[in-house]
Amino acid sequence: MLKRLALFILKVSGWTLVGEKPAFRKAVFIAAPHTSNWDGFWLLVGKCGMDIDVRFLAKHTLFWWPLGSILRAFGAMPIDRSVSSSTVDELVHMFAAEEQLFLALAPEGTRRWRPYWKTGFYQTAAAANVPIVLGFIDYREKRLGLGAVLPADQTKCEDLEFMRSFYEPLVGRNPERRGPVEFPPE
Repeated sequence: MLKRLALFILKVSGWTLVGEKPAFRKAVFIAAPHTSNWDGFWLLVGKCGMDIDVRFLAKHTLFWWPLGSILRAFGAMPIDRSVSSSTVDELVHMFAAEEQLFLALAPEGTRRWRPYWKTGFYQTAAAANVPIVLGFIDYREKRLGLGAVLPADQTKCEDLEFMRSFYEPLVGRNPERRGPVEFPPE
């Protein structure tokens, strides 16, 4: 029922769902660009429209009753960004414990402009030995979905260039909030 509702919402709003569920059982999905609260709504609609069980992190302050129960039902996991902890380690353990896990992470980490992407998605995928799928939302073309899988045999620099070429043409809801597709200097 949720799939039909999601496809109906996409159709009446003029959005196109792109891509298909991956053939593998575990992956990190990039959710970018992330410039608005509306991104979460559209990505949930896309997840339901593709009928993919994708989990994602959300600010712990959103988990009040009854919203917290609804978010958990849609795959959300609370994260308190003010607490210093090893989120990457926790996510890697989740991948090891689960038979199937698709985890969507927003490299920007926030809706505000940032000069760099956070690298937790990259570190998690590498440590868990799972592929990275380039998920996206493009408000200019009204498209969202799943794109390419990051090739496994590339260097970090080649991966960054691959992601940059994929994401550069995409437009977020608030383009002025979008930072460059860059990793912090090492």
